[in-house]
Amino acid sequence: MFTKVLLIAVAVAAVAAQDHHHEHHHHASSSQSIKQYHGKATEKHVEYYSHPKYEFAYKVEDPHTGDKKSQHESRDGDVVKGVYSLHEPDGTVRIVEYHADKKTGLVIKHFAFSEDIDYC
Repeated sequence: MFTKVLLIAVAVAAVAAQDHHHEHHHHASSSQSIKQYHGKATEKHVEYYSHPKYEFAYKVEDPHTGDKKSQHESRDGDVVKGVYSLHEPDGTVRIVEYHADKKTGLVIKHFAFSEDIDYC
């Protein structure tokens, strides 16, 4: 019995909502105007080539953290040269030198030595 009453109440609510909904229909409208321009397009293609050349360097020596490192790099055209160093916590110093160009590709030289060497 309860189910029948519930179904009737839902049906009445749906019909009442439908009737109420029909009273508020509005139609939207819009308009646009299109302007056309006819003429010769002017497009100019310019190729830019700049000879790549740069140089940079940095050095860090932080006594608080013990961080010690440096780098230097330069480029002139297709030739890149550089060196960087790193002081490891165990006292070892690593130095890496590199060179790159079209003829030889990338060439790397790696050196490592201890800071505690005694040169008598």
